[in-house]
This record gives sequence, C-alpha cells and structure tokens, in this order.
Amino acid sequence: MNVQQSRYSAEEIGRIGEDIYHRDIRSHVMPQHKGEFLVLDIETGDYEVGTDDLATEKRLRARHPNGVLYGMRVGYTSAYTLAGRMVEDRT
Repeated sequence: MNVQQSRYSAEEIGRIGEDIYHRDIRSHVMPQHKGEFLVLDIETGDYEVGTDDLATEKRLRARHPNGVLYGMRVGYTSAYTLAGRMVEDRT
C-alpha cells in the first residue's frame, strides 16, 4: 500500500474542509442529506454524499486519487459517536 504524505496538518484539513462546507456546500445538501456522510476534496472543492462512509470516500477517491479528503456527517458536529448522542450542527 502506498501512503502519500499530506502537505497539510490534520488541523488544517479540518479547518479548510469546514470553511468550504459552510461557504459552498451546506446550502446544497441541507436538509435533504442530513445524517449522511459527506467527503470533500479540500483542494478541488469536489465532494460526494452517501449513507456509507467508505463507499462515499471510494467514489470521490476514484475521481481524485491524490486528493486531500475531509469527511463529515451532514448536519452534525461529528461523524461518529461512542455510546452517546449525535449533536446537531446549529450554525
């Protein structure tokens, strides 16, 4: 397996991904895709939405093999929870 080193830190990927999502994508996916996974290439702005996180990532990765990807759950502050409740994004 060939793992490519990103020129972005995890924090930068998260910040850039959130900025792009709120600025360019949110109005196109809310509320009809609330609860689904969204995977975003932070360098191109291209994204995929789906109910299966891995399948959604694979579809985007097929178009952008070297993309820098950011994943999230539409309408929530986190993609996953461990024995807790999902918190809705109120922004």
